Amino acid sequence: MTKWIILLSLLSPAVARANTVTPQFTTGSMQSTTTTSQTITEEIVHDVLGAEVKTWSGTNVVPSSTIGAENGTYSVVTGATEWDLQITTRDAGTIETITIDRTIETESTTNSYSIFAQ
Repeated sequence: MTKWIILLSLLSPAVARANTVTPQFTTGSMQSTTTTSQTITEEIVHDVLGAEVKTWSGTNVVPSSTIGAENGTYSVVTGATEWDLQITTRDAGTIETITIDRTIETESTTNSYSIFAQ
C-alpha cells in the first residue's frame, strides 16, 4: 500500500511557484541606429510592332503592272513635266525596340532613443 502512495505522489503534478524579480536599475536609456540600403536594377524592353505596309503615290507616272510588282516598270506620262514616285513597303513585325536600363538606389536611417525609469 505504501508503494502505491509513493507512486501516486510521484505521478501527481506539482505546483509551480515563481519568484518575484526586482530590476537592479533605477533609470537608464538606450539608443539604436538602423541603416538600410537597397539597390534595384531593372531593364524594360518594349517592342513596337507594325503591320505589313505597301503604299505608293506619285504624279505624272504610270506603272506597267501592279505597283510594287517585282518586274514592274514605271513610265513618265508627259516627258517635259515634273514627275515623282514614292513606294513604301514594310513587312509585318518589329518596327522598333526600346530598351530602358535603370538603377534605383535608396538608403534610409532610423534613429531611436528610449529613456526608462523604475
